[in-house]
Amino acid sequence: MSRQANHWGCALALAFTLIAPLAGHAATVLNFDDLSDGALPAQYGGLDWSQSFLSFSDPMLFPAHSGDRLLATDWSATNDTSTIRFNQAATFQGAWFSGYEDAAVSFALFYQGQQVGSSALLQPGSTPAFLASGYAGLVDEVRVHSAAHGGFGMDDFTFTAAVPEPGTYALMLAGLGAVAFFARRRQA
Repeated sequence: MSRQANHWGCALALAFTLIAPLAGHAATVLNFDDLSDGALPAQYGGLDWSQSFLSFSDPMLFPAHSGDRLLATDWSATNDTSTIRFNQAATFQGAWFSGYEDAAVSFALFYQGQQVGSSALLQPGSTPAFLASGYAGLVDEVRVHSAAHGGFGMDDFTFTAAVPEPGTYALMLAGLGAVAFFARRRQA
């Protein structure tokens, strides 16, 4: 094998090793269509939802972005009680909202007990609109703030787990094995 081909092989293996941890990080989108009316099950979607969130379907009042079901907070909810806790750190992309215009919503984002970010303010309407988190770092808690809890519906809650999936580790090990293989061949 030529010296140039060997360098290309090492470079390819190294690139594979560096890219492998990025594989398998698909976003999770919770659309709530598998739920019945009422409170969410404990740990729904791998998240810890406060007791303020309820699943419902009322396309005339609050149309869903996808499917026919969404979440709302009850009218007695507060900004502090409308909390969603992640079981592992994640990046949170945002969610879709519809509802009353006076029920303006925003997100407060927390990591290890400290607020790390907040979203823009969205005034929901009869057509679902996406509210981006506005923060690309890790979070472990999201609070939904609103001027009128109970006056909005939330759909397609989107996040990406920060911890690689088992398949990602397998790809990374395969890449490291390829680097070791090429390094041994180079020494021989």
